[in-house]
Amino acid sequence: MSQHRQPIQRIYIIGMPGAGKSTLGKYLANLLKWDFVDADHVLEKKCGASISWIFELEGESGFRARESAQLQELSQLSRTVISTGGGVILAPENRDVMKKTGTMLYLRASFDTLFERVTRDDSRPLLAQNTKQNLHRLLELREPIYQELADITIDTHAHAQAKAMARQIAEQMSPKLIKPLS
Repeated sequence: MSQHRQPIQRIYIIGMPGAGKSTLGKYLANLLKWDFVDADHVLEKKCGASISWIFELEGESGFRARESAQLQELSQLSRTVISTGGGVILAPENRDVMKKTGTMLYLRASFDTLFERVTRDDSRPLLAQNTKQNLHRLLELREPIYQELADITIDTHAHAQAKAMARQIAEQMSPKLIKPLS
């Protein structure tokens, strides 16, 4: 008896802040002719406030609760590439939702690449102070979880071309996106 696999409906892009999740996600969605959603931007729009402000007002636990609720909603979308927040993988319930509802693409970047990128962006509350130490601590904590969850891992670096990487991923995934014949 042959087992029919379900076509992929969602691609969750996971990785550290500065890995290039949103940039690559837009290109990938365009190539697949799917929708693209940046989970952090959706949350900011829904709340009418920046993530930094939500962190300041509600703390990390308040933000994470909002992030989890947002993920539940996004997991219902079809044919969508979803760029997640870097810490979404910390909650076991979020990991379960993503495992059950989509494919996880981990964008892995070196510490130096991440540091170079995040120091240009002041909208990352967990990296606002002591950036180097905090980034190192977050990377150490999250890296094993990203690796465990990843269906596909793509190494990125400071000079990586997002369009070329998206093309490579789309080609890799195309057979998995096509509904099998009965």
